[in-house]
Amino acid sequence: MTPTPPNSPPAPSQPLRVLLVEHDQRDVDLCLETLRRGGFDPVVRVVASKEELLQALRDTEFDVVISDFRLPEWTGMEALDLLHKQSRDIPFLLVTGTLGDESAVECIKRGVTDYVLKDRLARLPEAVRRALQEKALREERRVLEQQLRQAQKYEAIGQLVGGIAHDFNNVIGAILGWAEMGMDEVPPDSRAHSYFKKTRAQADRAAALIRQLLAFARRQILEPRNLSLHQSVADLTSMLESLLGKNIEVKTVLAPDLAIVRADPTQIEQVLLNLCINARDAMPGGGRLVIETENVDIDDEYCRLHPYSRPGPYVRLTVSDTGTGMDAATLEHIFEPFFTTKEAGRGTGLGLATAFGIVKQHGGFLHVYSEVGHGSVFRIYFPAVEAKPGLVSKPEEEAVRGGSETILLAEDHEGLRETARSTLEHLGYRVLPVPDGAAAVDLFRRKPDTIDLAILDVVMPHLNGPEAYALMEVLRPGLPVVFTSGYTAETPVFTEAQKRGLPILPKPYSSSQLARKVRDALDRRLAPAPSRSHSSLPPSSSPRR
Repeated sequence: MTPTPPNSPPAPSQPLRVLLVEHDQRDVDLCLETLRRGGFDPVVRVVASKEELLQALRDTEFDVVISDFRLPEWTGMEALDLLHKQSRDIPFLLVTGTLGDESAVECIKRGVTDYVLKDRLARLPEAVRRALQEKALREERRVLEQQLRQAQKYEAIGQLVGGIAHDFNNVIGAILGWAEMGMDEVPPDSRAHSYFKKTRAQADRAAALIRQLLAFARRQILEPRNLSLHQSVADLTSMLESLLGKNIEVKTVLAPDLAIVRADPTQIEQVLLNLCINARDAMPGGGRLVIETENVDIDDEYCRLHPYSRPGPYVRLTVSDTGTGMDAATLEHIFEPFFTTKEAGRGTGLGLATAFGIVKQHGGFLHVYSEVGHGSVFRIYFPAVEAKPGLVSKPEEEAVRGGSETILLAEDHEGLRETARSTLEHLGYRVLPVPDGAAAVDLFRRKPDTIDLAILDVVMPHLNGPEAYALMEVLRPGLPVVFTSGYTAETPVFTEAQKRGLPILPKPYSSSQLARKVRDALDRRLAPAPSRSHSSLPPSSSPRR
């Protein structure tokens, strides 16, 4: 150990809040003096009866309880029992004149943190220091276990939501398709047209709910690009006044050298929007909303305490408000789907759950700090990348156009397959519908030169969409394709398709969305595919079933 240099200032004492259960003032003074010599700066409250002990525990937070073993008309072990009944995790140390081995073991079994003999009182500071370290480790372990349980719970909910959403997207897609075709078949001023329009509106609402659930489950189809969060903040703040009202002041604090993130701009805007709406609802009488950005570096020590994080450079987005705040019980549930503290009819309870899922799907994480009456602070961390920001623009919607090309349509949901077929045939296309990927490949082998475009569902029996397309591309490199998907399929082939920029149409889709995606894919063809003879094709038995 390096000796302390002459005339160097003494090390600062460690503050210590002590609840001292003692009836003898001389022992009180001796205990406090020993703690001071051991490097502590004790603030003490002395109690001598059970009633005083209970009142002290109600009034004040303590770092440690130090109790004499023998007290007039009661004992230190009774003091320990009272502490346990209060469910307080406070280190409890006994100070005693004598204590046999059997008694010492019994005390430890009952929950005494440590004991110090009065003729060896000099070891009291070290016993206190060790007890405080053990408490800190228990608290750290408790936090980590809580984080793990929460992560497991969210993962289980996400898997359930993903499975349900896949089937719901197909059903809702079929409803949307039939409603739109019904609207086209009847006069605009007819009662039937009104009914079809209302049906489509309700299907749109259901589709929006499914999208929010998929965002929580981290199964949305993302379109990431190199992005500066400043652009997302600027796009949102231009509409915040009408969204939040004039009684809420909006302030932005933006870092001048903000790093770039790889993200879907539409989804980032959704995160910001949901957090701002949550802040608005927490400030019914007005207040202040602050949006901040800055670069941060996450180190290994931080990751040790927050196991869901990863070390490296991040861009931190902070949204804070001066609203009503939340208690600890509410904070444990705020990211769960459908959890809300609002009265019935005011929100679905999906806003924060959606934000949570979007952030996680982008490889980030988030923290929330809140106190009742003191507002809330949401801190969101997105991984930074070495890149320049790309151009973010919203394409103009083109008019629906049809054609005469031949389209191979592979969709395992019968209702959705029928609506898509009817939509495309109404636009003039020739459609070859099949129920799965294996049937699509078999049909393509028989007619490789006549098919102009393949529409393939990503998730199908026998062969999924990306697998079927990989076999088709062997026969016709560059075959135009549109993938349809209700959520992200975690397959390397699908990931490769995204990297190649192949068109993906998220479910549920409307008739007009399908028509535009198909026409765009067909118009992008650079040249007609070369003619091939059937003898050069692989045998028809090759697709996996």
